[in-house]
Amino acid sequence: MKPPKSASKGQRNPSKIEERDLESLPPLHLNAAGIDVGSAEHYVAVPAARDPQPVQKFGSFTGDLHRLAGWLKACRVDTVVMQATGVYWIGLYQVLEDYGFDVQVVNARHTKTLPGRKTDVQECQWLQQLHTFGLLNHSFRPAEQIRILRSYLRQRENLVAAGSTCIQHLQKALTEMNVQLANVISDLSGTTGMAILHAIVKGERDAYKLADLKHSLIRASREEIAQSLQGNWREELLFVLQQNLELYEVYQKKVRECDQQIEAHLKTMPAMVNVSEHPIPPPRRVSWSRKRQPGFDLRGELYRLTGVDLTQVDGLDVQTIQTVLSEVGLDMSAWKTEKHFGSWLGLSPDNRISGGKVLKRGTRKVVNRAATALRLAAWNLIPARALWEPNSAACALAWGLPKLSPPWPIIWPGWSTAC
Repeated sequence: MKPPKSASKGQRNPSKIEERDLESLPPLHLNAAGIDVGSAEHYVAVPAARDPQPVQKFGSFTGDLHRLAGWLKACRVDTVVMQATGVYWIGLYQVLEDYGFDVQVVNARHTKTLPGRKTDVQECQWLQQLHTFGLLNHSFRPAEQIRILRSYLRQRENLVAAGSTCIQHLQKALTEMNVQLANVISDLSGTTGMAILHAIVKGERDAYKLADLKHSLIRASREEIAQSLQGNWREELLFVLQQNLELYEVYQKKVRECDQQIEAHLKTMPAMVNVSEHPIPPPRRVSWSRKRQPGFDLRGELYRLTGVDLTQVDGLDVQTIQTVLSEVGLDMSAWKTEKHFGSWLGLSPDNRISGGKVLKRGTRKVVNRAATALRLAAWNLIPARALWEPNSAACALAWGLPKLSPPWPIIWPGWSTAC
């Protein structure tokens, strides 16, 4: 007698299928409202018995938002759901939060594929109905202090990116003049590159005098640098060079101002450890560049806030930790397990299975700064052995946290399984 066939790859295990009673679906949020958010107007739906007109339209001005919140209070609403539509929902979210509502933001992708409900009125009613029965999963939104830190850091990232664009334009102008300085100096924004560029803008054209400005750590010889600085000094390109150099210095000044704001805000956040009683461990020797590190003791501030020196984890530097902290925060209770957190990061598998066959393998396309920072931290270790060790933190970050088995490495404070 032949043994019974085992389930094919990709099929669900019948013993793990949960039985659900679809006839008894109790409402979870009786005082729920749904809002269809727009750039100029918002459509709001409340339970039908609360007002003769259960669906109303409000403008997007601040006064309109306060009228909206007052109407919801009059309708005895205590929880509100809205879709994340660009950045238009942020102002409304803050007003409703100030009024004491339980505001939940959901992903529009979870409801947009359903048929019908193509008008704003139908959309807000549908959101209200789904939220009443608890069929929507709200998106993660960190605490207020973390959101403030995130705003500062995102502004800093924009300034750093704009400064990098100026450096690219500088290099392009030099190349068009056939000044091949970038071929002998690895970084134009370094000490030697900035000194030579400032001298060129001030009118210096002698290649050997410019080459004398090189730093002692530059490997290229004075003769090589002088040969690279012989080019065609065109007036229009020198003008482009001057303007981009000035813009780059402006962006660097704004970055320093951002660092001051970040430092001041970090000092207002509560500490997790008494630094005087438990001083920070000595730093590890790292190979990454410290050029774009902030001008204050960021490592010490992060240790004070988290209670753990996360720079001891392979691949994690202070900038990476700061980015993850600003996107995630320290309270990990928003995720049930580390697997839920890995899914939120977009690191868990998202296979497409049909007919017992895997049609497509991969992960969800998620735009997540924390996931990007952790991926870069893992890839910075290549070809280090830590990336391939089965229980290393780098392996967890590179290949997705759910793939590791206990004991879990130290990833983030707040996880009992991780610490």
